[in-house]
Amino acid sequence: MTQHFDPIPSPHLCIVSIHSLVEHEYNDIQRTLPLAKRIEAEGLLKNPPIVAQLEGEQRYVVLDGANRTTALAQLNYEHCLVQVVEYEPPQVTLSTWHHLVTDINLESFTQEITNVNDIDLHQSDLLRARAELARRELIAYIIRSDNKVLAVSSHHRRIHDRNTVLNAMVDTYKEKGGLHRAVADNMDEARKLFPNVTALVIFPNYEASEVMILARDGELLPTGLTRHLIQGRVLRVNYPLSELKSNESLEKKNVKLQEWMQKKNVTKEVRLYAEATYLFDE
Repeated sequence: MTQHFDPIPSPHLCIVSIHSLVEHEYNDIQRTLPLAKRIEAEGLLKNPPIVAQLEGEQRYVVLDGANRTTALAQLNYEHCLVQVVEYEPPQVTLSTWHHLVTDINLESFTQEITNVNDIDLHQSDLLRARAELARRELIAYIIRSDNKVLAVSSHHRRIHDRNTVLNAMVDTYKEKGGLHRAVADNMDEARKLFPNVTALVIFPNYEASEVMILARDGELLPTGLTRHLIQGRVLRVNYPLSELKSNESLEKKNVKLQEWMQKKNVTKEVRLYAEATYLFDE
């Protein structure tokens, strides 16, 4: 029997102005400075950030790698090597991370969120909360460590306004305790991994168009929300930073990049792994 697979497109690598890169969510500032020091010491850009071009513009939304682009900007680089992708399946699948919050007093955590303007916090049950979030009647729901479920709603309907409220909610806890990413709303499993868990905060699934329009309009989603699965992600490029930092024009740098890539292909240094892979040196 003949098997058919979705083709994985050849990687589109190019060098762009760092000022043309637009973030879509708040990045982890605590990681940026150590990363900048490491990049500068190594003299290489190991993994290019993943970007999607805004329609009709010469701007690119950073889907993955915002800490790298921020680090390069802090190091005064004018240009950045990126991988441009089509922001749609099968190349990119968008899902959502949830927040696993630890080391905050449970009642204080709840009260801080209750005090956020334009938020309504009311008790619910897990099944109802899941259904209401799927219908976008909620902006989130919370499972407390005592297993109480709280539905989080807002009267706003515009995505920009709802995003403002969501950021205000996340701001109440993101720097006061531990913040970890989770993929499910299972408190029992969370408690096994983090006995000091305070709560799970569960967010809705977003559409790529929502991510792009918020980024285009200069608004950022809360940190650690979007989860992008990339088919054909480029890793271990190890591109010399000296090539990015040179005084040559952007056009000349891209010509040299293409020559560099052709040489890599000729010498068979580029290899595609189509299977799921574990990396132990990230």
